[in-house]
Amino acid sequence: MLSVAVTKDSECIMTNMNKIITNYSSIILLLVGITIGSLIGLFLPELIPTIKPLGDVFLNLLFVSVIPLLFFAIASSIANIEHNSQLGRILSTMIGVFLVTIVIAALLTTIALWFFPVTAMKDTTALSEVLSEDPNDGWGDKIVRFLTVGEFADLLSRQNILAFVIFSFLVGIAVRKSGEVAKPFQAFLRAGNEVMKNMLNMLMKAGPIGLGAYFAYQVKTLGPELFGFYAKPLAFYYVFGTIFFFTVFSFYAFVARGNQGVKDYWTFNITPSLTALSTCSSLATLPSNLLAAKGMGIPDAIANVVITLGNTLYKNGSAISSILKIYVAFAILGWNFFEPSTIITAIGITILVSMVAGGIPNGGFIGEMLMISVYGIPNEAVPAVMIIGALVDPLATVLNATGDTVAAMLVARFSPSTIET
Repeated sequence: MLSVAVTKDSECIMTNMNKIITNYSSIILLLVGITIGSLIGLFLPELIPTIKPLGDVFLNLLFVSVIPLLFFAIASSIANIEHNSQLGRILSTMIGVFLVTIVIAALLTTIALWFFPVTAMKDTTALSEVLSEDPNDGWGDKIVRFLTVGEFADLLSRQNILAFVIFSFLVGIAVRKSGEVAKPFQAFLRAGNEVMKNMLNMLMKAGPIGLGAYFAYQVKTLGPELFGFYAKPLAFYYVFGTIFFFTVFSFYAFVARGNQGVKDYWTFNITPSLTALSTCSSLATLPSNLLAAKGMGIPDAIANVVITLGNTLYKNGSAISSILKIYVAFAILGWNFFEPSTIITAIGITILVSMVAGGIPNGGFIGEMLMISVYGIPNEAVPAVMIIGALVDPLATVLNATGDTVAAMLVARFSPSTIET
């Protein structure tokens, strides 16, 4: 009898192990690929020129897929929402969630800097170029480029992603207004959405190789810089950002759906996090975010709107780096960052940087120029804030990209319960 019981226990253990391997095989392979890539970046940097094209091919395939994915996801979601009032409540709830959580990120960063002040050494040989745009362009011209393009073909460039999102959104609304005659087109949008999801599932099977190659490149490129002039502010960002990532996002998931929400979020957020970390691209992370949203129990009507719009307009990582860059610029100049008016202004700049500049090409630089203009910061502090922005990019991208799914969970929590998954 004892041997029979032992045999059954062994079979149960093997069954559970097989389930774990089956359920997490893609994540395990992804971790293996990234680990191998990290080791190559550290110990065999001479191989980077050989393997980096593998990462570029994978990333380019993702970028090419993102454009039709965005169109079908947004247009089909808008077209299939039953009532205009539901759409209005989704959008208003989304804006509220974005604003409140960005302000929370800015305030928590300010509080952390109060308790753990950092300083940075100036690097007078650092990068001095600020913007590649025409300095004669006014804000009106920038807003036009921010929202629209002059040719339809320009919509298909990821450099104009917000204009493309707006176009897709308007197509969805036009389908809704067209009534019965648009039913075939509505069915086409639904079918296209499913096709693109399956295509992305196929592409992600190459993730261990593509992301591993790109991670090797990131380790080789950024690794030496992390221990130079900017070690203290970078240490603050990576420590605080990591704590923020696990604690604040867990809190948001708990508010959205309790303990089950926390479990679902972290179960399905691994692949998007690794994708963001290795590619340093929120746009490249968008496909895996949309796939993860299904597992998190986020209704399609909300996920396809909030996550796709959040990819451009919602950036927790940028909010934290914005406060840190202003603080470092003030520290270099010997100014007091913790005056109430300075902090209030910094939070306002952070909202603009996180929710507006993210949709503009070179938007990060525009945010820095806004900071310099508002505070009258002299040129000697410009290289410092630019270099910090570049070196925190891996973790900032993780926070920017994976924040979209937890924001969608919050929107689902506070939006009408009549929306179906």
